[in-house]
Amino acid sequence: MDKRFADLAAEGRPALVTYFMGGDPDFETSLAIMKALPSAGADIIELGMPFSDPMADGPAIQLAGQRALKGGQTLKKTLELARHFRADDQHTPIVMMGYYNPIYIYGVERFLDDALEAGIDGLIVVDLPPEMDDELCLPALKKDINFIRLATPTTDDKRLPKVLENTSGFVYYVSMNGITGSALPDPSVVAGAVQRIKDHTQLPVCVGFGVKTAEHARAIGASADGVVVGTAIVNQVASSLSEDGKSTGATVPGVEALVRGLSAGVRSARLVAAE
Repeated sequence: MDKRFADLAAEGRPALVTYFMGGDPDFETSLAIMKALPSAGADIIELGMPFSDPMADGPAIQLAGQRALKGGQTLKKTLELARHFRADDQHTPIVMMGYYNPIYIYGVERFLDDALEAGIDGLIVVDLPPEMDDELCLPALKKDINFIRLATPTTDDKRLPKVLENTSGFVYYVSMNGITGSALPDPSVVAGAVQRIKDHTQLPVCVGFGVKTAEHARAIGASADGVVVGTAIVNQVASSLSEDGKSTGATVPGVEALVRGLSAGVRSARLVAAE
């Protein structure tokens, strides 16, 4: 993770962080999507862990999780996706993103050992606040797995140091209050928020929620160290499925085309910012 951000800083551009739901619409298709992301321009992959009660996710990601669970996806199978991916790609950072309940049921120590073996570089667990760091954050850090924390517009300067205390890898700035898939925030407001976070940490700051197009990615990337795209990718998968929810010949190519466009936006972000 640290090397990837250092390499991108040397290039003078932000990272493109791409989220997809593990197992959506089925294991093999989601593995094909995962394998296609780096060549399409993704710098970091967020691998979604499907969960039945995703409180912070909008309708698109909720439906993706339901499709995955209906198809038999489990946390064990989601780790297996990473393991298969790592057979061909040892360099692209993988961050697993989701909720604590499936990890708790799986068993924290067992999960961390299996995640490390599968090649996982970091975790984003949206429902574990800093006050619960003993549950998963600190055990993960002891095994050299990054624990990436979310900051929001309501995370004020009094709260921010606590949020950042055990954060590693990068800070994920949720650019608006609400659920995933909301409208794009004002880039100038995002720029101010990113700078405020940087006043408290040396970690890269990646911005997500609402980024759907290359233009969005370019605008947000002008001030952030990374641009996170999730709902747009999940929607692309959903739009390609057959009437009975099965993958089609357009599923993987559609994601590739979308990510290529987003990558072009991210790669031009610093140039735009300098003009």
